[in-house]
Amino acid sequence: MTDEKNDPMTGTQAPDFCIPDSEGEEYCLKDFAGKWLVLYFYPRDNTPGCTMEARAFSDAVDEFAALGAEIVGVSADSEASHQKFTIKQGLRFRLLSDQNHDAIAAYKVWKDGMLLKGIERSTFLITPDGHIAAVWRKVKVLSHVDEVKETLRELTGSEG
Repeated sequence: MTDEKNDPMTGTQAPDFCIPDSEGEEYCLKDFAGKWLVLYFYPRDNTPGCTMEARAFSDAVDEFAALGAEIVGVSADSEASHQKFTIKQGLRFRLLSDQNHDAIAAYKVWKDGMLLKGIERSTFLITPDGHIAAVWRKVKVLSHVDEVKETLRELTGSEG
């Protein structure tokens, strides 16, 4: 289920971030300017739901690239954990390590409640000029990647 049209962040400037990837190279929001960005937050490397989601995004990298989009995953796991996860699963996109919770806080995906303490699985579709076009929170892994692709197709006017 998507709440992309009702989320208060939809239509706003995407919060900036500068955090390292699995190789220790820092990436900032501005590094993705000029293309669509699928920025997804997930709880932990090598857990069943996160692995399924990462593999689904990885399998769709070429389809997203054809729509002018890059995929980036973010969790609080270490760079070393991301490196192992990427290799083990053969992931074809970048994972960023937000151990200080800077991006996690900025995108409001950290939950500290009775039902969830940690990162709420969420995806943000960011326009080439840095605005949030769509938001999915409390993501259900099955069919999520297809929902994001369909929304991107609608927003870009692409067929397929």
